Amino acid sequence: MGASIGREAAPKLLGGASASVLAAGPGCPPRSGGSWWPAAAAPAWPRSTTSPSPGALFTAEILCGSISLPVILPALACSCIATATAWIYLPGHATYPAIPDYRLSGSLMAFSLLVSPLIGLISAGYIRLLGWVSHHRMSGLKALFAPLFAFAVLGVIGIWYPHLFGNGKDMARDAFTGTGGIGLSLTLFALKPAVTALCLESGASGGVFTPTLSTGAVLGGGLGMTWSLIWPGSPAGAYAMIGAAAMIGAAMQAPLAGLALVLELTHTGFSLMIPMAAAIAIAIATAVAFYLDGYSIYSARLPSRPPGWRSDQAVTKPE
Repeated sequence: MGASIGREAAPKLLGGASASVLAAGPGCPPRSGGSWWPAAAAPAWPRSTTSPSPGALFTAEILCGSISLPVILPALACSCIATATAWIYLPGHATYPAIPDYRLSGSLMAFSLLVSPLIGLISAGYIRLLGWVSHHRMSGLKALFAPLFAFAVLGVIGIWYPHLFGNGKDMARDAFTGTGGIGLSLTLFALKPAVTALCLESGASGGVFTPTLSTGAVLGGGLGMTWSLIWPGSPAGAYAMIGAAAMIGAAMQAPLAGLALVLELTHTGFSLMIPMAAAIAIAIATAVAFYLDGYSIYSARLPSRPPGWRSDQAVTKPE
């Protein structure tokens, strides 16, 4: 229906839930669920990226918060098997095809150094916005009518900005190829988080990865084109890729997974790994967001107490 939400949440949930059931089966050691249930969420990413590394890093950095052998090996095994299976019938091309192979330049390095703290600050605000709407989403009878209102508002805005419809994949690809001007890019950067938050607060269910990636892409593209007026020489698409990597790495609080996902989704950008990762774009943006808040776009949306929690279930320390 054009809702501004992602499509990756359902595969991750299905993978994690399936592994939870299997890990609780007969013959599994008592602690096996701790390693295997998050590992099975990893194949959700290879299905889209046709590569096992983003899923394994996503599991290690986000679901487990640790890049250790007991975590990374099961995740990598599950991702490799899922990727090999998907190759049977899924296309092998990139999710964002025909992206030019941008080259490193001094302008890009300077831009990454200057813009990374700003992207980290914006990511912290974006995380808080998603957390707030997730904790105040409509329920009960309101949930029957709120999505109609939210989608109607999105439809009206989309008359002038059709790029906002859907999860933002087309918007990100246009940014990666350098399509659009400064005004359009910065306008989409302001509107995309707003309509995504509107859809989530109305009760619509979905992911936030692609909307976050596309927001970072148009932000990087818009700021990059502005920067080119001062220091020309680099295409707008290269700035968009740096912005997308910094935004998604900071918002997920997973810099390695953010870098791997941008590279694998585009099958290009390897020449930009230095400004994207080497203590500049992703690292600085992630550090700023972590210092300001410490949450991610996933942890900020978790309920403070699980459904069905009762006060008599609280665990107290023995005297």
